[in-house]
Amino acid sequence: MRRYYFDLREGDDLSPDEEGLELPSIERVQEEAARSLADMARDAVRKNRDGPGHQIAIEVRDNHGPVLQVKFTFEIDRHRD
Repeated sequence: MRRYYFDLREGDDLSPDEEGLELPSIERVQEEAARSLADMARDAVRKNRDGPGHQIAIEVRDNHGPVLQVKFTFEIDRHRD
């Protein structure tokens, strides 16, 4: 199985994955990235209830370079309290 690294990007900050995961297929890689991103997005929305737009992503790479990127962007515009 190939080892994939799931680097976390929040705005301009990048947190590289040093350990990675061994997964059997690109479909499993995409599923893992999407599930992780959904958890990150839920936490970010809770912390940033009325701030400016926010962008988070998981950038997946293997030993040969980039494989895929999963992104989530949100912005909250409150019209009334």
